[in-house]
Amino acid sequence: MKEIVISPITRIEGHAKVRIFLNDDATVRDARFQVTDFRGFEKFSEGRPYYEMPGITSRACGICPVSHLLASVKACDQIVAVNVPRIAMLLRRLMHMGQIIQSHALNFFHLCAPDFLLGMDADPEIRNVFGLIEKQPELARQGIRLRKFGQEIIENVAGKKIHSNEWVVPGGGKWPLTKERADYLMANLPEALTITLKTIAMFKSWLSGCTEEVETFGDFPSYYLGLVTADGGLEMYDGNLRIVDNDGKIVVDQVDPNKYFEYIGEAVEPYSYMKFPYYKPLGYPEGMYRVGPLARLNVCSHCGTPLADQELKEFKKLGKNGIVQSTFHYHYARLIEVLSCIETAKTLLEDPEILSERVCRRVYVNNNEGIGVAEAPRGTLIHHYKVDDQGMIQKVNMIIATEHNNLAYNKAVTQVAQKYVKAESLQEGMLNRVEAVIRAFDPCLSCATHAVGQMPLEVQLVDSQGKLLDRKIR
Repeated sequence: MKEIVISPITRIEGHAKVRIFLNDDATVRDARFQVTDFRGFEKFSEGRPYYEMPGITSRACGICPVSHLLASVKACDQIVAVNVPRIAMLLRRLMHMGQIIQSHALNFFHLCAPDFLLGMDADPEIRNVFGLIEKQPELARQGIRLRKFGQEIIENVAGKKIHSNEWVVPGGGKWPLTKERADYLMANLPEALTITLKTIAMFKSWLSGCTEEVETFGDFPSYYLGLVTADGGLEMYDGNLRIVDNDGKIVVDQVDPNKYFEYIGEAVEPYSYMKFPYYKPLGYPEGMYRVGPLARLNVCSHCGTPLADQELKEFKKLGKNGIVQSTFHYHYARLIEVLSCIETAKTLLEDPEILSERVCRRVYVNNNEGIGVAEAPRGTLIHHYKVDDQGMIQKVNMIIATEHNNLAYNKAVTQVAQKYVKAESLQEGMLNRVEAVIRAFDPCLSCATHAVGQMPLEVQLVDSQGKLLDRKIR
C-alpha cells in the first residue's frame, strides 16, 4: 500500500505525524494522526506523596501548566476533604483566566494566523511567525501583548508565569493577592479587551474568504463534552459535565465529575502513544466526541459575561440548532473564550474580598481517592488519584484534554486529505491543509502521551560508516 507521511507536523505543541494511505488509483483511502513520543506521567507518579502531584503533573507542559495544577490540586482537595476558602477559589479562577488567555493567544496569533494571513499555499519558509511579523507587524505585536497579559495574571497571583506550583497547594493558595498587583492587572485589562475585540472583528471579516476550509476542515457530526454551571453556562474551573449530540440534544447533563468513568471509556491503539477516550454508551470507536473551545460553546447556553454572550449568539448562528460542527470554527470559539475570560477576570478583580488573606486551610489525609476536573484551553482535563493512608500515590489516571479529541483528529485529517491531497501532483499547500486542521484543534501532545499499550523497542547496530548491520524490534 502506498502512503504519504507528514512528519513532523509543524506549529503544534509536541511531536506527531500524519500517515495518508492511498488507493491503487492514488486517491486517499484513509489517514491517521500518530503521536510518536511517550512520557508516562501516570506511571512514574506512583509512590510519590499526594501533595507533590500538582508540581509533578504541571511539568507535563510549559504552555498549559496552570490547567494541570488546578485539576491536580482539586483532586488533592478531595483527598484531604476540605472546602477551599472562597478567596482561594476566586484566585484560582483568576489564575485560570490568565491560562486560557495566554494559551489561546499563542495558538491563534502565532501558530494559526500565518495560514490565514500568508496563505495555505505560501512558502513554508515564510509561512510562520517570523513571516507574520514581517507582513503584519502590528497584528504580531497585538498577539504578543495579549499573551503577555494572560501570563501576567498568572504571575501576579502565583509568583511565576510558568510552573507556578509554589502557590497552588491542597486546601487553597499560599499567599493573598496584593492591592498593587491587582491594580496593575486592572490597569492593563483595557488594552487586552481592545485587542480581543479588534481581533474578533478581523477574524469574522476573514470568514467570507474561507468558505471551502469551513466546509472541509473537520466538518462532521459528533458529540460534544464540557463543564457547565448549574444553569448551563460556560464553566472553566468547576461545574458539572454535559454532553450534547450534533442536533443540539442534551444527552446527559449535570454529571458529577467524580462519576466521569461511568460515561468515558479509554481505548489504546498500537500506532499511537495517546489514548482514545470514547463515550461509553456508544462504544469504541463509535463514541467519538469533541472537547475544547468549540465543544464548550456548543454545550453551554451562555457565557455569563455581556460581550461574550453577544458574540456567542453570533457564533451559534453558524450551525444548526446552535451546534457548530466545523473544526475550523475552533478559531472563532477560542477568541470568544478569550473575551469571556477577560470580562471574568475584571469581575474577579472587582470582588470586594479579593485581597483577603484567608486563602488556605490546614490539611490532612482524610480520603483515599480524589478526582479533579477543570477545563484546560484544549478541553476537559481529568486527574484521578488513589492514595494509601499515608497519602502516597498508588494509582494515577489522567485523561488529558487533547486525548478526548483523538478519534476526531483521525476523522478530520482523513476528511481534509480526501478533499485536497492529489498524489499524482503533490504540492506543499495540500499537505499544509492537513496540518492546519490539526492546528485548529490546538493539540498539546506533551501532555497527552500516556497510553502504555504496545511499547515497541527498536535497536539498530551500525558500523563506523553508518551502515546498518543488524536490527531488532521488540
